[in-house]
Amino acid sequence: MRFLRFFQLFGASFLLFSSHAPSLKADDSTGLRLATFDIDATPPVGSHMAYDPVTNLWDLGLRARGIVLLGAGEPIVLCSVDWLGIANESHDAFRRGLSGAAGTVESRVAVHAVHQHDAPDSDFSAEKILKDAGVNPKQFEGAFQRLVLSNLQTAVKGALLKARPVTHLGLGKARVDKVASNRRIFGPDGKVAKIRYTSTKDPALWAAPEGTIDPEVSLVSLWNGTTPLVVMSFYATHPQSYYRTGMPNPDFPGLARFERQLLAPETLHVHFNGAGGNIGAGKYNDGSPTNRLVLATRLADGMRRAWEKTVRQPVDAKTVGWDFNQVSLPVSKHISLEKLESDFKSAERLSIPPGDASRLAWLRRCQTGHKLDLGALSLGNARVLFMPGELFVEYQLAAKAERPDLFVAMAAYGDYGPWYIGTSAAYEEGGYETEPRASNVAPDVEQVLMTGIKKLLRK
Repeated sequence: MRFLRFFQLFGASFLLFSSHAPSLKADDSTGLRLATFDIDATPPVGSHMAYDPVTNLWDLGLRARGIVLLGAGEPIVLCSVDWLGIANESHDAFRRGLSGAAGTVESRVAVHAVHQHDAPDSDFSAEKILKDAGVNPKQFEGAFQRLVLSNLQTAVKGALLKARPVTHLGLGKARVDKVASNRRIFGPDGKVAKIRYTSTKDPALWAAPEGTIDPEVSLVSLWNGTTPLVVMSFYATHPQSYYRTGMPNPDFPGLARFERQLLAPETLHVHFNGAGGNIGAGKYNDGSPTNRLVLATRLADGMRRAWEKTVRQPVDAKTVGWDFNQVSLPVSKHISLEKLESDFKSAERLSIPPGDASRLAWLRRCQTGHKLDLGALSLGNARVLFMPGELFVEYQLAAKAERPDLFVAMAAYGDYGPWYIGTSAAYEEGGYETEPRASNVAPDVEQVLMTGIKKLLRK
């Protein structure tokens, strides 16, 4: 009954907000149109996820969904996938495939993972390295991922035929209570003393302060008159309540998204994970299965309040834009390309963790001068940044502080090749995320990324 009451309250708030909104005219004079797409991205039983084989399916599966915005220059594509990560050649392939389906260029396509852990990983370059070495690619076996990409292309082409006019932009944000906490607990010497992972049963870690987080969930919605067409949410945290169940599932952000979707089934709800590399639910999560609903309810409540606070404004093609910067990220000095190459030629290669193949692929790409795109969508007085890797929350907070006059939101977990991306100081402070086994980049990555972020925001 409590769960039913939860939906009744949320449903009432949505109807109240919609029915009492200012009168908005639906027309196509703005020059903007929106296409939405949504497909299943759940791997079948017997396939391999990032950590374990799929042994069964859960009540909710995984989704790949997003939008194509038409009329403001070449089409802009935003896609969010309920997977752990999409790295290297896979990220290239998804952007290339979606750009072809939408009739645009790759630089105007953003593909991001939500980073659930009972979910697939994707890296076609790592798959090739492992197969060439005669090693089972496990989570990097790419047959299913290629099928999803093919289905996405078909969905995008079909969505373009049903594109609808966009007349208004909606912006809202609200605090999310008792979900996010910083994973890094500092000692009196300013160094990381303990790591508070995404779940813990240690009362001392529950008692430690939340630490540096961004407590806000940001909502960006696009409307045709009084009809909301899409709601995109942005919130920074690792999305794990518990995992390694053998069943692919979207975890608590997916549950929160599903709850909001139930209340407005004609409006597509798309969720992006913000810069949550050093953020998790550990302060509020003991890892018990029942806590998944608790966390989902809290996040959904923040989404509800952000929705109720949403302010709408007219939008047209002249107030919409896309920009990007290409950057070369500095490679960690603790990683040797030569050693990794040698490892995959050695007799012991069968015991090498598959993740080392993804790291080798990243290093090879850096050696050839590969650059990553930092993207920025301008919508009226809003800027939405699209960033790579498991970015620390300090980048998101710095972006908001850079332009306090704007509504700034951020999606991280784009190209997953760099793995964790800390601040310069974080590499001196210690902690798992900035150890050589977890991060593929060097401390001066902060200068590179912040320069790129400031350029995008100042435009």
